[in-house]
Amino acid sequence: MPLNIPLRPNSSSITVMEDVGFYKQKSANQAGREKLLKHVPLEKLMDLKVDYAFKQLFGSEKNKDITVVFLNAILKKTGRKVIKEIAFTNTESGGEYVDDKQSRLDFLAITDDNERINVEIQFTNKYDLVKRSVYYWAGVYRSPLQKRMSYKELQPVIAINIMYFNLFQQTDRFHTMYHLYEDEEKFKLTDVMGFHFIEMPKLIRDWKNGNLDPWNDVLVRWLLMLGMVDYRNKKVYDDIYQELEAIAMKDKSVRAAFQNWEQLSMTQEEYFAYESRLKQINDEEAAQREAELRLQEAKEKAIREGRKEGLAKGIAEGKAEGIAEGKKEGEKSTQEKIARRLLMNDMDSETVAETTGLSIERVIQLQREI
Repeated sequence: MPLNIPLRPNSSSITVMEDVGFYKQKSANQAGREKLLKHVPLEKLMDLKVDYAFKQLFGSEKNKDITVVFLNAILKKTGRKVIKEIAFTNTESGGEYVDDKQSRLDFLAITDDNERINVEIQFTNKYDLVKRSVYYWAGVYRSPLQKRMSYKELQPVIAINIMYFNLFQQTDRFHTMYHLYEDEEKFKLTDVMGFHFIEMPKLIRDWKNGNLDPWNDVLVRWLLMLGMVDYRNKKVYDDIYQELEAIAMKDKSVRAAFQNWEQLSMTQEEYFAYESRLKQINDEEAAQREAELRLQEAKEKAIREGRKEGLAKGIAEGKAEGIAEGKKEGEKSTQEKIARRLLMNDMDSETVAETTGLSIERVIQLQREI
C-alpha cells in the first residue's frame, strides 16, 4: 500500500456541514418537487459499494465538499472535531499481494487537523478484514515518522470500512466503532486509533423494518444512498430514492452527490472502467467459489475413502478375530474329546485336567455327563 503522505492542506477551507435542524418534519407535499435524476434511469446508476465507483465519487478532488460532509457524518458519532478541509493522497498503485494490484481502490484523506482517514469499501468478504484493517492502520500511522522526529508528532489515524456483507455476529447494529480502552474502568488509552465498520445489509434490513430516519440522521441518508443500487442482488430501492429525492430539496450536499453520481454513470469511459472492475470482482468470486467447491469435494472424497478403508479394515479384523475364536473353540473341543476318552478309561479327574489343560470343574462336569 503506497503511503506517500502529502503536506498539510492549504489554509483555504471549505465548510459544508449541513444543519439538520430543518429536517424535523418531512415535506407533506412532494408531488411538485424537482426530479433529481434527469438523464439516467435509476437502474443505470453505478453501485457505489463497488470500490471503483465509490472512489470516483467520494475520493476525487472535485467532489471534496460532499466527501467532507460524508466523513463528518461518520466521525461525529465518536465526538471528533468537525472536519473543514481535506486533501487526498493516492493509494491506488499496488496491493499487498501480487494478484491484488487493482483490488483496493480506497482513499486516504488528510484533514485540516492533520488527521489521516483511511476509507475502504469492501465488496467481497475475503482475507481477514479486521486484521487487514489494523495492518493498514499501522502503516498509515507510522509512515510520516522520519529521522529526528518525535513520536509526539504522530497524528491520529481513523480507519473506516464500509462492507457489502455482514461481519459481526455479536451485534445487530450496522455501524460499530472501536478504540483502545482500559478493561476495568473503560477510560480511553489514546485517541490516535479509531476503527469504524459499517455493514450495509444490516442498514437495509433496518430500513425495511422502518427503523431509520434519514430526515434527522445525516449518516443514514448518506448510507442509504450507498445502498440504493444493489448490483449483487440485481435490484434498486425506489422507495429509498423517493425519500432521498425529497431530502435533496433542502440538502445541497445530497443533491450535489446525486448530480455527480449521475454524471459519473453516464460517462462512457467511466462506465466502461466500472464494468471492467465488476468483471474482475465476478471472476475473483467465481474463482473463490470454485476453490471452495473443490475443497468440499476433496473433503467428501476423503470421507468416502476413509469409510471404505475403515470398512475393509473392520472386515479384515473381523475375519482375523473369527479365525482366532474358531481356532480357540476348536482346540477346546479337541481337549474335551481327549478328556472324555481318558475318563472312560477310569483316569482320575485331576490327572485328566492336568493332561488336557481343562479346568477341574469342566472335567468333573464332563465326567458327570458320561
